[in-house]
This record gives sequence, structure tokens and C-alpha cells, in this order.
Amino acid sequence: MVTFLPTRPGRLADVPAFDRTIGGAESNVACGLAAAGHAVRWVSRVGADGFGDHLVETIGAYGVDVTHVRRDTTRPTGLYFRTAGDRSTDEHEVAYYRAGSAASAMTVDNVDVEAVRAGRVLHLSGITAALSQGCLELVRELVKPGEGRPLVSFDVNYRPGLWRDADDARVLLELARGADIVFVGHDEARQAWGLHGGRAIVEALPEPEIVVVKQGRGGAVAFDRNTDGREDADGTATLVRAPQVDVVAHVGAGDAFAAGFLSGTLRGLPMRDRLRHGHLMAAATLTTPGDLATPPTRSHADRLAALDDHAWGRLRLGPGWTQADEASEEANTP
Repeated sequence: MVTFLPTRPGRLADVPAFDRTIGGAESNVACGLAAAGHAVRWVSRVGADGFGDHLVETIGAYGVDVTHVRRDTTRPTGLYFRTAGDRSTDEHEVAYYRAGSAASAMTVDNVDVEAVRAGRVLHLSGITAALSQGCLELVRELVKPGEGRPLVSFDVNYRPGLWRDADDARVLLELARGADIVFVGHDEARQAWGLHGGRAIVEALPEPEIVVVKQGRGGAVAFDRNTDGREDADGTATLVRAPQVDVVAHVGAGDAFAAGFLSGTLRGLPMRDRLRHGHLMAAATLTTPGDLATPPTRSHADRLAALDDHAWGRLRLGPGWTQADEASEEANTP
């Protein structure tokens, strides 16, 4: 979607002007991975309008392959407006205009499924599944086991406003069980499925190889069933605390975390470092007002991810921390 951020604090009724940017769960992850140096493709549908042009051009500028994005001449590009959130509570006002949008009309028949499945990792979101019956059937098709299926990553991304009741939200559990890597917040697992705690969550998801349970400021724990010599069916649990962050806005942080974790996965990093890269990518987004942020350079992120536990625990990141590192590296380049 095209996102409009307020130029000053206040209610939507009072804000006189907005800055235009972009947002969307899967596209956020795609841009984050491209910025981290990976070859990425984004497959979607946008309207044949100026907002669709803006989305495709902006996402493409991150280095993402957008050649398989299709234009819908009968439906518009989705939009949303938000107010500035309270830094401590993340309370904010959001107005979505995506009902009947081009993306909400995606189906198995009008999306290039072969192009979607062509990568090493396919990342999907529960938000897309909630947009329409056609979108739900598309996501079901993509998580279906089959020869040549890539590693499937699924971010639950539970949004109560998109699901009518708890029975509807159980669809997210069905989709998550079809994935190889699952990202889910402990709070959303409680709201959507009535599950409390990481062990209960991973027991409800017996099929995925890796289940990452996000705990907000408490960090994230990854349950890895690939580990040899594990003692139980839950696999090995790796907990990594989040660094201290001077938060500007929470929007997009979960997508950035997924991008960082998947980047580490594609690079074959140990589980601790995958989680740390997820936290660092999230910290870059948390310290900016929009969905997307300039991530740390790979060398900078690698240095921070390699810190000993004591140094990692003392790490504090504020607005501009990624750009400061870029300036430092340029200054030290002969």
C-alpha cells in the first residue's frame, strides 16, 4: 500500500498534510532483504494508477525485482493514513483504504505462481490471507507441500480488525502449520489462538522446522527442530534479548525483524546471529517514523551481531545509528 504519514502530531481530523511513503508486510520484507544485499522478487498486483506507479518504482529502487507485479485496470492501489504514535504505548490512529484494491483481488489464477515459487525462500503474511477469499486460497496454495516448493516463511501478522472472530483467526494457525519458518508474537498468539507462552505456541505448530516467538522488548526465542541431538519434539530454544532502542515508531518493526532473520538464514548464520540480525533490522525501523528504514550495512550488522553477551546487553540504538556507521566507514575508506 501507499502510506501517508502526518507532518505533525494530532488526530487524523486535525492533521493538515501528510508525507507519502510505502508500506505493506511482504513488500517491507522484500525491501529489507534487498537492502541487505540479497536478490529479491516481489510479486503482487497494484492499480493502473499513479499510486501503483509510486509503489512499483519505490520498491524497485531498493533493488527488488518488480517485473512480475501486475497492473489492475479496474481496481485501485490500496492506501492507508496513520497518525504519529505515542512512543511509549504505540497508540495511534489508522485509516485503511484497501477494500476492493488490486492486491485484495489476487487469486491463484491472476498471480504468476511460478515466479512466486522461483526463489530459495518464499515469504508470506497472514495479512494477505485476510484480504479476501481469493487471497486466502492463494496463500493456501503457496504453503501446500509439493515438489520444488521453496522454503516457506510465514509471518502470522494477526490483525483483529481483519478477522471476524476467533474461529476465523484459526485459519492463521492452519497456514502457519504449512510453513517451514513461522514468525509470531506471543501477544498475537494469545489473542488469536488463546495460547500462552512459547512452549504452548510451538506445541500447536508441530510441522514448521523453526518457530520464532517474538516477545517485544523481551527479545525473541527461536525453536529449531533441525538441531541434532535435541531432547524433545520442540527442538532447541535460542533466546536473544532485544537491544535497548530509543523508539520513534513501531510500525514495520516486525517485518524488518523477519527480513533480518531471513537474511541470516540465507547466509547460513547460527541461530543466535539470525535473531540478532532480526533485532538490528527491527531497531533500524523502530528509530524512524515510517515502515522502512535504511538498515545497517552488512559489515556493521555483522560486527554488532558478533558482540559478546555483555556488550550486546549494553547496546543502545537511537535515531540515525545506521547512517552514523555509514559516515564512519566512508571516513575510514582510503
